Parts: sequence; structure tokens; C-alpha cells
Amino acid sequence: MLAIGAARRSPALFRNVASVSTWSAVPAGPPDPILGITEAFKADKDPRKINLGVGAYRDENGKPYVLNAVKKAEEKMAAAQLDKEYLGITGLASFTQNAAKLAYGVDSELLKQNAIAVTQSISGTGALRIGGAFIARHYPHAKVIYLPTPTWGNHIPLFKDSGLEVRRYRYFDSKTVGLDFKGMKEDLKSAPEGAIVLLHACAHNPTGVDPTQEQWKELSGLVAEKKLFPFFDMAYQGFASGSTTRDAFAVRHFVAQGHYIALCQSFAKNMGLYGERVGAFSLTTQNEEEKKRVESQIKILIRPMYSNPPLHGAHIANTILSDPELYQEWEGEVKGMANRIINMRERLYNLLTHELNTPGDWGHIKSQIGMFSFTGLKTEQCKALAEKAHIYMTMDGRISMAGLNSSNVEYFARSVDAAVKGNL
Repeated sequence: MLAIGAARRSPALFRNVASVSTWSAVPAGPPDPILGITEAFKADKDPRKINLGVGAYRDENGKPYVLNAVKKAEEKMAAAQLDKEYLGITGLASFTQNAAKLAYGVDSELLKQNAIAVTQSISGTGALRIGGAFIARHYPHAKVIYLPTPTWGNHIPLFKDSGLEVRRYRYFDSKTVGLDFKGMKEDLKSAPEGAIVLLHACAHNPTGVDPTQEQWKELSGLVAEKKLFPFFDMAYQGFASGSTTRDAFAVRHFVAQGHYIALCQSFAKNMGLYGERVGAFSLTTQNEEEKKRVESQIKILIRPMYSNPPLHGAHIANTILSDPELYQEWEGEVKGMANRIINMRERLYNLLTHELNTPGDWGHIKSQIGMFSFTGLKTEQCKALAEKAHIYMTMDGRISMAGLNSSNVEYFARSVDAAVKGNL
């Protein structure tokens, strides 16, 4: 009987030993800095607390905002009684065509020639991963990609995991709190011929510092001269300036100048479809035949990755993009969100510069664009703001301007003033 009992116990004992030994060497990864900010904010019970770390739009009351155009689109979808069948590997065809029109322009010659390979993606992140994987597998030159310093934190692991070598080029000048255009050009000029260069099409994340249109034109010439491959990340079209046309200037200019480009689009910010994960990845090609070959290889990449993209968000975005009345209402709402952020920049600048006489030059608050702003605050000042004023941001001084509103902007400005003067 003892032997039988031992036999009955041994499988459980074996499973216990195996489970301990199999994963015992897995190290704990570092916490995500943005999620850490949100957790600290949620745990704070002070009524004055402000979360300026989250990269999502908030309305004047500090609440998540669902666009009216989105609500109306969903009403139309419900009335149409759409099914829940699988999409194809490259997604909803009508959506990808409309996304391409939004990015490249309805008069794009490449669209007329059917020479843009485009696929639906799992938001902008998914588009970047598809692009990274495609380039790692098919790009005929050195698999080296240059990213700006700084850049969105996920760019670096994303491209590394795609199999590309990541290098950096200068972008942000901490002394001027603006663009280091001279350093940027020097670094791109020294890049090897054929290297890939990632460019934020508008509303650079995290700095909010963009090249001017004249500087974009100069960069286009430099990229052509060095035979670099431009890879655009456009996560904020319309959300930066309030104009979808103006925010697409860099993309359209590079294409007009004869560049072949890669482009990632996200509809998280400009349609507020954060959790729907709606995006698109596209490559410009020489002709329709080449486009078909490129698309066939994109499908081969996507099939074992996630098979096919989600349906609901694509229908929302496509309903808005394909309905003239909804499209007009959406553009008005996007402009309204952009203008609210611009007004917050103006108000914060006036408080710091004219009302509080806060030491330093705060002109960059107004000149930067989009959701984020590099304030120029030092790490110790950011820590003091969190610990003593209950204001949460990343330790490099980046804030989400969308987190400010008429109810808290003065408190934020006075807290920053105290931190800079050492009185907090």
C-alpha cells in the first residue's frame, strides 16, 4: 500500500519540481515607466492630483472623450446589422483605401496608379512591427534604422525585436528646448548609404518639436542625396495642427519628390479609437505589379503573426472616412481637440511668463505641437512635483498637454513655478 500511495503522489511532486525549475532563471523585467505613473496617480488620494503622463486625450473635465462622429458611425453600423465574420489578412479593403487617401491625398498619383501596398494593422504599433519585419526580411540594403534622440520608447525594442540594428540621430536640443537641426543633418549625412531613417511625420513624440516645412524640404533633399529610406510614423494626423492636410505635409512632399517610403498610421488619437486598435501600414511602389508582389509578402508576414486584424474599429473608421457628413463632423472635432491643446499651451505660457515670472524661457511651450511637451524641467523638479504637489509626469519632464484644463492649469503652473524657484 505504501508503494501505491507513493506512486499516486509522485506525479504531483514531479509537476511541482518541474514548474519550479523550468522558469526559475527568468529575471524580473523593469516596470513600464508610463504605467508606473498611472499606478502612482491612482493610489494618490489628494483631490488636486494631476496625471500628465498618459498619452490619451482628455476633455475639459479631465475625462476620456468619445467623438460624436464615432457615436454616429456606430449607430449606422448597428442599423446596417453587420456580421462578425473574419476580415482578410490585410483587413477591410474599403478602410485601407480610405486610410491611404487620408495620408497620401485624394489626388495622389500613386493611388491613381494603384501603386501603394497597404494593409490594416493593429493600430500604429502593429503597423510599425509589420514594417520592421518586412524590411528585415526584404530590404536589399543594410538592415540599419536610425531613430531620433529621443523617440517614442516603444520604437527601440520594436525595431530590435524585428531584427534591425538600431542607431540614433540627434533631434532634440535641451539647451534651446527645440530642434537640433544641425546635429540631425550631420548624423544623417554620416549614415551609411541605404540606411533606414525613422521620421515622425507630425507632433513628434515625446518632444512636441517638429521641423518646419522648409526644414522638411531640406531633409528630403538630404535623404535623396544619401539614398536613405524614409520610414514615417504618423500617429497624430489632424491632431497636431487641427488640419489633416497640413499634418501630412512631410509624407506628401517626400512622395512628390520621388521617394519610396514606408508609412505607419494610427487612428487611436485622431478618432479616439484607443482600445479599438485601428491602424494601417503602407509601402509606395513603382507600379501595380510590384505592389501586388509586395502585398503578397506582407500577407505572408501577417498570417503567422495574428492572422487577420480586428473588425469593429475598422468599420468605425471607414464609416467616418467614407461618409461626407461624418467626415466633416470628424474633422471639426479633431480641430476642436487640437485647438483645446493649443489654448492650454497659450494659457500655461502666459501664466509662467507673465503672471508668475517663472525663471527661464518658456516660449517652447507654445512653439511645440501636438499632445506632448518637453517642459525642460529637471528630474529632481519632476520628483518634487509628484511627491509634494501630486502632479505626475515622466522624469524627463515630458507632459501630456491633454491632461491640462481650465480647472487645473493654474495649479500646475504655480507648482512648476515653486519647483523651479526651489520653494516647493
